[in-house]
Amino acid sequence: MVRFASVCAVLLLSVSSLLAESKNPADYPLRFHIFSRNETTFYHNRSAEEAKGEGRGDLYEGGEAKGVDFSFECSEKLKPSFGYETYPAKWHKPGKEITVLLPVFGKTGSFFTCNLKTDVKDFAYAMRSGGRLVSMPVGNFKEWMTKHDYDPEHGKNTPTQPEAGPSEAGTPAPPK
Repeated sequence: MVRFASVCAVLLLSVSSLLAESKNPADYPLRFHIFSRNETTFYHNRSAEEAKGEGRGDLYEGGEAKGVDFSFECSEKLKPSFGYETYPAKWHKPGKEITVLLPVFGKTGSFFTCNLKTDVKDFAYAMRSGGRLVSMPVGNFKEWMTKHDYDPEHGKNTPTQPEAGPSEAGTPAPPK
């Protein structure tokens, strides 16, 4: 009986370690930019317990960006990206659910993961001057990325000459 209990304990620990998400950014090959989100935070004894909501962002995969509408239930508040900031990500269920590695604010080097249920679009989102979110063809966004040497999947996290974006009448300047 003791042997059976020991085997069960080892199996339980093995399964739980397999289910735990890695907090190593190197394990997340994709990048995710969060433009906006609406969320409700739930508290227990004055401590934030979880946040639920929805939002919009761009997923950088295979050298191009695609717009994503998403819903989430996270253990901590989800923060929109600042400027051109992107978060490490990986597919949990390809095309349906993505795991994003997010920083714990106020704790340098600490991260938490959040699974986002996704609706991947055939266009990319971009922010126009004045803060208006618009859609644009993936090819146009890719051209902008190439022209401004912007590829967050490969460490090029800040575009060159980002303010030299197209005019209001032309293609919007991504993403900001």
